[in-house]
Amino acid sequence: MKIIACYSNKGGVGKTATTVNLAYAMAQAGRRVLLCDLDPQGASGFYFRVKPSKKLTETRFFEDVARFAGAIRGSDYDDLDVLPANMTFRDFDVFLARMRNSRSRLKKALKAVKSDYDVVLLDCPPNISTLSENVFRASDAIVVPVIPTTLSQRTFEQLRDFFRAHDLKEKKLHGFFSMAQGVKSLHGETMDEMRREHGKRLMTATVPFASEIERMGVHRAPVLATAPSSPASAAYRTLHDELVTRVFGK
Repeated sequence: MKIIACYSNKGGVGKTATTVNLAYAMAQAGRRVLLCDLDPQGASGFYFRVKPSKKLTETRFFEDVARFAGAIRGSDYDDLDVLPANMTFRDFDVFLARMRNSRSRLKKALKAVKSDYDVVLLDCPPNISTLSENVFRASDAIVVPVIPTTLSQRTFEQLRDFFRAHDLKEKKLHGFFSMAQGVKSLHGETMDEMRREHGKRLMTATVPFASEIERMGVHRAPVLATAPSSPASAAYRTLHDELVTRVFGK
C-alpha cells in the first residue's frame, strides 16, 4: 500500500480538487483507493457526497482500529472509498502533542487498512504542525500544488527548508503548478524560474485555472467525471500518469 499526501502550507491552491481527481483517476485505473480527509472542513467528503462519522473522534482515529475502519464510506465510484473528516479533527495536534512517539501515529493508524487498499490519498489541512509532520513521515509521496505567484513560490521554498531542517526526505516532494493562467506574464515567469531552481521536485503537469474545477462544488463530483474532455481533466490525467510513474515505477 502506498500513502500519497496532497499538501500545501498555503491555502487556496487547489489541494482538495487535486486529491479528489487523483483519487478518481487512480480508481479508474484499477487501483483500490481510500481517500482519507484530514482537513476538518471536510471538503473531500463533500465532493464525494459522503457524510462524516461523528463518532470518529481524534482519539479513536489514532487508537481504535475498529472505529477507524467503521468510519470508512463507499463513494459513487467503484474501488474508491472515503474516510470523511469531521470538526473534531481540528484537535489532532493537541492530541498528538500528548502522545508518545507522536510523529509515527498516523502511519500506525493507516496500517489498519493496509490489506484493503493499494493506495491511500491524504487530503491535508494547510499548515505545518505535528499532524503535518506525521504526514511527511508516513507518506511515500507528497503532492504539492503551487500557484505560480511569488507567495506560493515562497511557501514551496519554506517547505523544502523545513524538510532539510528536520531530516525529512526531499525526494518525497512532488510539486506541480496549479491554477495557472497563461495570459498572465507573471505566471509564466514564475514557472520558468521555479523549474530552474527546483528541477525534479516539480512535475511537468500544469493544472489551469478553470471554471470546471470551480464547479466541482456544484456538481459534487470530480472534474474527470463531469467534464472528461476539458483541458482541466487532461491536466489531471497528466498529473496522475506522472505521479504513478514516480511512485509506482510504471
